[in-house]
Amino acid sequence: MNTEALKKSFKDLYQKEAEALFFSPGRVNLIGEHTDYNGGYVFPCALNFGTYLLVRRNNEKVVRFASTNMDLKVELTLDKLGELQPDGAWVNYPLGVIDQFAKKGTKVEGMDLLYSGNIPNGAGLSSSASIELVTSVLINDLFGGKLAMMDMVKLSQDAENQFVGVNCGIMDQFAVGMGKENHALALKCDTLKWEAVPLKLDGYKIVISNTNKRRGLADSKYNERRSECEQALAEMNTEGKFETLSDISFDMFNDLHSKLSKEVLLRRARHVITENQRVLDAMKALEQNNLAEFGQLMNASHVSLRDDYEVTGIELDALVEEAWRIEGVVGSRMTGAGFGGCTVSIVKEAAVDRFIAEVGPAYEKRTGLKPEFYIADVGDGARRLE
Repeated sequence: MNTEALKKSFKDLYQKEAEALFFSPGRVNLIGEHTDYNGGYVFPCALNFGTYLLVRRNNEKVVRFASTNMDLKVELTLDKLGELQPDGAWVNYPLGVIDQFAKKGTKVEGMDLLYSGNIPNGAGLSSSASIELVTSVLINDLFGGKLAMMDMVKLSQDAENQFVGVNCGIMDQFAVGMGKENHALALKCDTLKWEAVPLKLDGYKIVISNTNKRRGLADSKYNERRSECEQALAEMNTEGKFETLSDISFDMFNDLHSKLSKEVLLRRARHVITENQRVLDAMKALEQNNLAEFGQLMNASHVSLRDDYEVTGIELDALVEEAWRIEGVVGSRMTGAGFGGCTVSIVKEAAVDRFIAEVGPAYEKRTGLKPEFYIADVGDGARRLE
């Protein structure tokens, strides 16, 4: 991102220089999918691209919102900041954060804001959480919020749940807020216990591949899968020992799965329980600097999401299968909710050009869709830049 050009855009828009610049990354989940709402482990990392936010306080008792990515500009007086804007406007994400800070006693003053993101829209790399966290850090910094980053992570999730009305888990905001350069974050979603695990990618790159498939099924199937997991837990939990599916180890599952009334419930539960174990194994592999083992676990994760959880679809499977053919690909899997969105691959740096040159046309031939590729580094979490 050319921040000097962004500052010029701010001055052109508001006729004054910005006083501060903030940044918040996007995120990708390396392994641990559909485990979050089952109380399990996820393993995301923050990316080196995200959302930039320029601000200047204006002493006018109004807040002006603008974005280089969206045409919609909004100007609100301070007494209107708690009102949801119509038609799912992007400004509801920062407004939700402002509303949450207000509930904690931190009031904003008049200011002019310009957001600019280089996260691809609709790619499932968490642009909404990035907007929320960059706004949180700004308010905390300029208006004396005195919140620790983990508190801002929880506040940003509350903003999305309660104000925007999206029932997201905490993984996105957590990865965006707590990200650490050259580390992945192992988070247990029910307890919020976490650790940063070194991600040594010397000679390798993370390549995110966008199917460019509209994810029409994702919401309805997400609710269906949640319901199936709840039913599987209830049927195996006759003695009331387990809070979530993730409390059940694979050995326990072998003893309990005969209680399940349908084969489909067995497959759903098996994905969650084996995926949790894959995250733990992935952490060990990285600690031992065994990237090859980590890649095999990524591949196994995709197979489980395809066969047991059934959330991949033709497009994601095609992208992953074409990636698996390329020499120098350590591992590749779908990432995110499924039925479209992105895959994440770890690719030898020398093979990245070949990866893009061969996977792209092969995928387009199979699906009729043109994919997009983003080469990412692992960066730090949300922060003030200047």
